[in-house]
Amino acid sequence: MNGLTNYGDRDFSLYLRRSFAASMGYSRAMLGKPVVGIAATPSGFNNCHRHFPELLEAIKRGVLAAGGLPIEFPTISLGEVFLSPTSLKYRNLMAMDTEEMIAAQPMDSVVLMGGCDKTVPAQLMGAISAGRPAIMLVGGPMLTGRHRGERLGACTDCRRFWARYRAGEVDDAEISQVEGQLAVTAGTCAVMGTASTMACLAEALGLLLPGTAAIPAVHADRLRAAEATGAAAVKLIGSPLTPDRIVNAKSVENALRVLLALGGSTNAVIHLTAIAGRAGVKVSLDEINRLSDSTPVLVNLKPVGNGYMEDFFAAGGMSTLLRELKPLLHLDCLTVTGETLGERLAADAAPEIERPHIDRAIVAAREAPFEPQGGLIALFGNLAPKGAILKRSAADAKLFEHEGRAVVFSSLDDLAARMDDPALEVTSADVLVLQNAGPHAAAAMPEAGYLPIPRKLARQGVKDMIRVSDARMSGTAFGTIVLHVTPDAASGGPLGLVRDGDRIRLSVKERRIDLLVDAAELNQRAAAAKSAQKSWQAQPERGYARLYAREILGADEGCDFAFLRPPTLRQTP
Repeated sequence: MNGLTNYGDRDFSLYLRRSFAASMGYSRAMLGKPVVGIAATPSGFNNCHRHFPELLEAIKRGVLAAGGLPIEFPTISLGEVFLSPTSLKYRNLMAMDTEEMIAAQPMDSVVLMGGCDKTVPAQLMGAISAGRPAIMLVGGPMLTGRHRGERLGACTDCRRFWARYRAGEVDDAEISQVEGQLAVTAGTCAVMGTASTMACLAEALGLLLPGTAAIPAVHADRLRAAEATGAAAVKLIGSPLTPDRIVNAKSVENALRVLLALGGSTNAVIHLTAIAGRAGVKVSLDEINRLSDSTPVLVNLKPVGNGYMEDFFAAGGMSTLLRELKPLLHLDCLTVTGETLGERLAADAAPEIERPHIDRAIVAAREAPFEPQGGLIALFGNLAPKGAILKRSAADAKLFEHEGRAVVFSSLDDLAARMDDPALEVTSADVLVLQNAGPHAAAAMPEAGYLPIPRKLARQGVKDMIRVSDARMSGTAFGTIVLHVTPDAASGGPLGLVRDGDRIRLSVKERRIDLLVDAAELNQRAAAAKSAQKSWQAQPERGYARLYAREILGADEGCDFAFLRPPTLRQTP
């Protein structure tokens, strides 16, 4: 009876709906039960969600056992490596699809099935805006493969072996063998990449059932988690525990603490900013720095450390991590179960609860952290007036205080054409700069910030150098890489004014990234660029691309669309 289609006669609408529902084989008794919608996102173009049909049946089982009627519905699915130019461009489209289908269809609560990088933030953004009771179920990480006695996991090991291949250390035959062992099961990347980071942050926000973020995709516990999630969705019906109430300033701060303790993906800063923004909460990069100074790195997983997600699960996953972080967290935050975070942790620590062995090589005690400060920091300066991000836990500390000569690539095409040119004038002390790869460029902010080491340097044994761009990088990547420079070059930011030979200074200590060119010269360059009106993105004529170009906000606003944010946070893109 909820949200009846409008034919001008409510009784007729209900009569017609029942008749059409009957055509699907539902009994009157079943149609009288409360409805749990299931936003299902399997796709032949999304390898991470290959196991979702089985998870869907487990969710339905849980809903039925709890007295509800489960009805799945499809939405857009975003498979990270199968989308052009990048999945981030379509995250907001999936969020819109999710929001509208939750709001338009007759359901009393909803289970969100996601996993691959952009699907979890898209679904949470949509569910917050829809305002109905919702609970998330993530697909879980892959298990690792094996190569010559070594464990391999997508995609940190992908990048490591590819770097060795470019350096001539691995031949064609071996790179082909590695290719077949990087992703060997269903699920998301086996390391603390973006997908695993977002799963952990969803649990930290209180939108997943406790202890379910890290369960491997192919583990029987994942199916049990799906069944329990279905049952929990029934309990949510009629509850005030909608995502827009669970996500607030305190729960967002908890999630930021977890992100820093994980040494998690830089992409999570953009996604968490967008998720929080839908609830009217602004994420400040200055606040990230404040929290980073007092939040230790406690998790030793690739790309920052050595372990894999299956190791994190075996060590107790998020339950172990949250217990270690307890003194730093807001324990009065409500979760989707109706418990506060403090109540959850108290129950989790009860003597009768059997807990897994904590491998301190994977999850450290807060008193003996892997790093004393958080894995991410924000940088400011005249090159990034609105901020940039550095994953210092995955970077080379020897480069934290560095000044070097800029080697500039004006676009992704320019990068592809010249990076491996033997004539490229570059040394390991230089700073590689990529322009016009931000959210306002035609490239739509791809994971291109992980610029490869120029081939001639790689063959000399160079493993890392400073790289600066307005692009993103995969959460599975590593290196001394400054990302999300805002404003981006395509919107007129100072990154677009950098020229070959300019000096750039990075200071992690001072949280700064500066272009050492005097203001008068920069003003002249800016005037010349405006006069030339060189466009890196012709305005699309139609469709979603036109909407994206008109409404996209910068990285500091989570790359959301201006019109989708609450009025208090809206600004002109």
